[in-house]
Order: sequence, then structure tokens, then C-alpha cells
Amino acid sequence: MNINEANIMGSIVALSIFLLCILIFIFRLAGKSTTEYYLGIAFLLTSLPLIWLLLTASQFHRPTIYFVQLSLMLLFIITECLLDYIFKINFRSTRWMAIAYVMLFFAGTGGMIGIGSITGRGWSITLIALFLVMGFLAFFQRIKTGM
Repeated sequence: MNINEANIMGSIVALSIFLLCILIFIFRLAGKSTTEYYLGIAFLLTSLPLIWLLLTASQFHRPTIYFVQLSLMLLFIITECLLDYIFKINFRSTRWMAIAYVMLFFAGTGGMIGIGSITGRGWSITLIALFLVMGFLAFFQRIKTGM
């Protein structure tokens, strides 16, 4: 794979992450917990191309920020997997845990704008717009559902 293909893969993964998060929030608002659960599993699977991008980043002489952005997203995915899928901890009702979780979520997803924007301006605009929609839905569904 060459650098252009890796850039496109990064953009597609960023787009997928944003769309999956948007769908998760919509289905959470609709009370469709089973669909939300399976969308969450699809979200967790985005870690596979992220790991590949991280492992090949040196080969393409990526800047340090690229490694940080991918690592933050992967750290969030690992946190999500541990809290919601493995240990099933009800952390969202504990204020400091919810704040730390949301900070990590926005750090990871915000970094994905940088990963996806390498491909060009069209990708940047699309990803920024989806990030804003996702951010709105994250807070809106938190207010409505408490989750």
C-alpha cells in the first residue's frame, strides 16, 4: 500500500467512526439498545484499521501528531470496550468518570479530523461537519437519556 491509499484509508475510517457514533446516538435516543449495542461493536472494530495505520505510520514518515491522534482514538476504543462491553461498568452516573470519558471521546474523535483531513479539503469539510453533528448529538442524547 502506498501513502495515498493509506491517506484514503484514514479518511474512510474517520468517516466511519463519525457515522457510527452518530447512529449510536440516534438509536440511543430512539431507545433501540440492541441496535446501539451492535453499532458499538462495529465501532470497536474500527480499531483494526487504526492499528494498521499506526503500525505503518513510520514507513510513511508521519509527524508525531499523527501518532498521538491515532493513539488517542485507540485509547478511547479500548476504554469503551472495557467499560461498556467487558466489565459493563455504570460509569456515566459518576460525574468525574463521565467527564474523563467525554474528554477522551472528543480528544480521540477530534484527532480523527486530522487523520482524515490529510486526503484533502473535501474530506476536511465533510469530517468537520460530521464532527459537529456528532458533538451536538452526544450532548443532546446525554441530556435526554442520561447516558
